Amino acid sequence: MGQATQERPSAADRGGGTTAASTGVGLGGLAVALAALLIIATVIANRFLAEEEQRDLLDWQVRLGIVLDSRVAVVADWLDEQAALHARLAENPGLRLVAGQLAAQSSDAPLPPELAAQLGFIRNLLTAEADRFGFTVRPDGPDVPANVDRQGVAGLALVSLRGGVLAASPGMPEVAGDLLAFIATQAPGQPAVRDLYAGTGDRISMAFLAPVFPEQGGTAADDQVAWVLGVRPVAEDLFTLLRQPGQIEETAEIVLLSEREGAIAYLSPLIDGTPPLSRRLAADTPDLAAGFALAEPGGFAERTDYRGRSVLVTARRLDAAPGWTVMHKVDRAEALAAADARRGRLAVQLVVGVALAVTLVLIVFFYGTSRRARDAAARYQAIAMRLEQSEQRLRLVTDSQPNAILMVGAEDRVRYANAVAARQTGSEPEALIGKPLDVALGPHWAQRVARLAALCRERLAAIRELFDETEAADGSASTTRRVVNAHVIPLPGDEGSDGAVLVVEEDLTQAVLERERREAVLRQIVTLLVTVVDRRDPHSADHSRRLSLVGAALSREMDQPPALVETVTTAALLLNLGKILVPVEVLTKPGALSEQERQLIRGSLATSAELIRDIAFDGPVYETLAAVQERYDGTGWPDGLAGAAIPPAARLLAVANAFIALISTRAHRGELDVDAALARLAEDSGRAFDPNVVVALTHLMNNKQGRQLLGADKVP
Repeated sequence: MGQATQERPSAADRGGGTTAASTGVGLGGLAVALAALLIIATVIANRFLAEEEQRDLLDWQVRLGIVLDSRVAVVADWLDEQAALHARLAENPGLRLVAGQLAAQSSDAPLPPELAAQLGFIRNLLTAEADRFGFTVRPDGPDVPANVDRQGVAGLALVSLRGGVLAASPGMPEVAGDLLAFIATQAPGQPAVRDLYAGTGDRISMAFLAPVFPEQGGTAADDQVAWVLGVRPVAEDLFTLLRQPGQIEETAEIVLLSEREGAIAYLSPLIDGTPPLSRRLAADTPDLAAGFALAEPGGFAERTDYRGRSVLVTARRLDAAPGWTVMHKVDRAEALAAADARRGRLAVQLVVGVALAVTLVLIVFFYGTSRRARDAAARYQAIAMRLEQSEQRLRLVTDSQPNAILMVGAEDRVRYANAVAARQTGSEPEALIGKPLDVALGPHWAQRVARLAALCRERLAAIRELFDETEAADGSASTTRRVVNAHVIPLPGDEGSDGAVLVVEEDLTQAVLERERREAVLRQIVTLLVTVVDRRDPHSADHSRRLSLVGAALSREMDQPPALVETVTTAALLLNLGKILVPVEVLTKPGALSEQERQLIRGSLATSAELIRDIAFDGPVYETLAAVQERYDGTGWPDGLAGAAIPPAARLLAVANAFIALISTRAHRGELDVDAALARLAEDSGRAFDPNVVVALTHLMNNKQGRQLLGADKVP
């Protein structure tokens, strides 16, 4: 009795200890799980954001490259035009004959009278070509009747092998100093280009050389007797070509670069106001965008430009130029502003999502197991009921739609089909679920749906509209044409299942067939009107058809979009529609027309536009006809439009119409051959006609089998 009784812990105490221990273990495990979750979420988020940034950079690489390639092409074409001009001059028979005679003439002997007269012809030739191709610039200095030297700025000249001027156009700069040294250092027999330099009056100029060989001699380097030398300012022509029409980025810049004396030279004007040829930087400047462009033309990178700003840059080497590289860059801050903001929002959303997930896990953990189970059971039952109701509503909504709706799983099996889709297969919606596409839909439809689903998964985004025209089997040996417009939307997968793709197909077959029928009727009406007009004027019969053929070919030669080609074709057919209101005796009058009669025929073109003004063509046919009498220099009719303000289709049609008219017989004159007609158009190039269109037509006729389209040298 005297011994103390040892106390044992009660069952309740033992249970409490077990519960506390379990809670401690649970909290420790939860802490480890949450830490792992945060780490995994952070890694995934960082990787996803990095991939997003790479996609944005790849997109800008493509955008910058497309613009740069177009500018490189136009600059290369411009240089080729200059080289072709000098080569053509050097091959002129009269110039070669005179150059050979001068080379054989003793330097101290007086020129024979006939040779002096021939030199006058060469000066006239050089003057005409200089005026025609932009080698005529007003000399520097006061234009006063006094003995004041005026410095030449531009011109064409025939010079000896040592640089002596034999004949030159007015305003030709003095051949001395660096220009003379440039001629002296050139290898005989080969054309040459002097790189950009500050010429007379600090104008940015270039010089072009083409070898001249005697008329009755060989073409080896030792046979050369003279040079054709061209000097001209190029800033207004060349640097304008570097500006991309429609560019909206304020910091985007296309720059000409070259390496001069171990340094990087910026040849073109810069966005910060630096004039051309005024900035040079060391070639080893760290991280310099221009250095990267010269070292890796064709590459793409993020570098620092001459202003110290981070830029996205790509470049191309211009093989046609004397060591030029063309660089296209844009400030990174402007280019990726929207992308950076989007990634920032996404990062915030990810952080908030992780925080909400952690909070939810903590809340769920601290609820009792039994209560969670009962609540979960009640919730699951309610969810099941709602899901069943939602499925019924979904079925009701989708079955009432006029379009076929399908849900396709990652394994290309049907997960859902509405009543319209089921009817097209001859089955019930429930019978399609779970089947492979080719079994459920048939091979033709299954191939299209599978292709759309694959495209959607590759892009990881919705395909809003995909126009698709197929020949679908109708259950017999024949096929039926179907035209559909598909909306394809990716759907995230549920727990334990892959994602799916929702395909909604809108059948446009009847609408497309009706549109094609209307277009066919409109074409028949146009053809009928053209036939009526051409039969009233026997001298211009079939003019509309020939004009339509040449206009379409010329449009395609200039890489115009199909819509513009169709506009030119239709407008060409309707150009002479207004002649319906011109008396037949005027159309068929032999001999020259009076001024009143010419005005009547000229006014018929405006009448053509007014007659079709209210017809709903797919393209701007009315606008094209209304502007076809405008002139490129702004002196045309009716609105005095000039240059690019004239609709492109009207500029094309004006050149084609003038060409067809020149090579066709009229009541008051005979026809010209193709070469004479092209020469006549070239004379009016830049005044009446767009020079680019005239060049394209000449190229089509001489180099692209255009004469076969016309039928030898005449339109058939």
